[in-house]
Amino acid sequence: MGIALEQRDESSLVRLEGSIDIACAADLKALLVEALTSAKDVQVSLAGATYLDVTAVELLWAAAREARGKTVKFAFADEVPESVSGALLDAGFEKFPVPVSRG
Repeated sequence: MGIALEQRDESSLVRLEGSIDIACAADLKALLVEALTSAKDVQVSLAGATYLDVTAVELLWAAAREARGKTVKFAFADEVPESVSGALLDAGFEKFPVPVSRG
């Protein structure tokens, strides 16, 4: 499990790796809030994620909704592994670009 925030000049990158579940929900929420308060575009990298539970998906959905309200761009930084794309699409992320890795 790994969650990290990288502040860039024009954007904030939230990187999720491994299994992201209720055990790391507080850390994920804190980093998403920090990224959103920077007033920069927010990118989320799920390339290293193997599993997202419903808590993680809800936090990402809430962050995306908050970003829209602040007119901050929220997007996935790279391809989303097939192992987690279904959960995102089921949660309504078809409204956001969710590139899916097929490999």
